[in-house]
Amino acid sequence: MTKTLFDKTLALILIILFLPVYIIVSLLIWWKMGTPVLFRQKRPGLHGEIFEIYKFRTMTDEKDENGNLLPDEQRLVGIGKFIRSTSLDELPQLFNVLKGDMSFVGPRPLLIEYLPLYNERQKKRHDVKPGITGWAQVNGRNAISWEQKFEYDVWYVEHQSFWLDMKILWMTFLKVIKRSDISSNTSVTVEKFQGSEHS
Repeated sequence: MTKTLFDKTLALILIILFLPVYIIVSLLIWWKMGTPVLFRQKRPGLHGEIFEIYKFRTMTDEKDENGNLLPDEQRLVGIGKFIRSTSLDELPQLFNVLKGDMSFVGPRPLLIEYLPLYNERQKKRHDVKPGITGWAQVNGRNAISWEQKFEYDVWYVEHQSFWLDMKILWMTFLKVIKRSDISSNTSVTVEKFQGSEHS
């Protein structure tokens, strides 16, 4: 079975199994934060091609007196914090996998604005489809530096195999159960990548 066939088959099965969870989480978001229920954003995928990623919305749209969005830590509260800490916000990405934009395992799809900031080695992370989880996610996720994340991403690209994917999926399951490495050391989410010194 090819990786793409495995991904799409598993995604379809999980979408069906998690249908009650989709409904419950959607209703909770609608009740506590209103619409939209989903967060959509353009992200670079395989070979840097742009696609739209889906997530459950976890932040409010609260703004200050000047009309600017409040800091993340002030908008990520209550139900949003719970959804983020349990990784339930990632569930809609099963539809990205079903569409073929993503895989279960691969480097996480980041912001488009990061594309010109990568050095030549870091660009290799786009040689495979982005994933819902990846080698960087099970080795620190938001608690490690960008350079460490990218090194883990490239290592995965150079060593990918079916059994490595199975190992990463199992380690991800354990991480979700323990709710570990959700935030960075200095932020409720994660600081933006500014480029490496050797870029």
